[in-house]
Amino acid sequence: MQRRTALKNVATTLAGLAALPAWANGWNQQQLSKTHFLTPAEDTLLAEVVETIIPATDTPGAKELGVHRFVQKMLDDCYDQKAQESFKAGLAALDGFSQQIFKKPFAEGTAPQRIYILEGTELSDDPAKKAFFGMVKNLTIQGYMNSEYVMTNLTHYEMIPGRFHGCVPVEKA
Repeated sequence: MQRRTALKNVATTLAGLAALPAWANGWNQQQLSKTHFLTPAEDTLLAEVVETIIPATDTPGAKELGVHRFVQKMLDDCYDQKAQESFKAGLAALDGFSQQIFKKPFAEGTAPQRIYILEGTELSDDPAKKAFFGMVKNLTIQGYMNSEYVMTNLTHYEMIPGRFHGCVPVEKA
């Protein structure tokens, strides 16, 4: 290696290390969890929708595991503007359907009323409502199955699966 190349590499590395704290300073819990996609009212509605899809039993429900935040993050990061607007319209239509049928918002309904509203949305003739329900259901299942609680307590996730069984017995010397 040439001395000039080595000095350039050392200088570049030191400059990067000096800039790293300033770059990582903005990484805090408030900044990382902040999302601008749904309003707080829509976030509450989404939390109740995912809780209705996967309610709490002897295991935690989707709301308790924060699946609504997963759904929101997936929509915010992985879907285009058109899909996001379609999702927001689906949430509004779901709440409007609940207002029309039960004269109260979806979040204030009882469990059977919420199930009735979701079944009505799933079986609707309107393709937009069906697409909304399919999207929220798939993202809810994905978020629930990938949550830390489910992966460690229910599916017994192993970071490195499989065992190595050598063909030679090992003995202490």
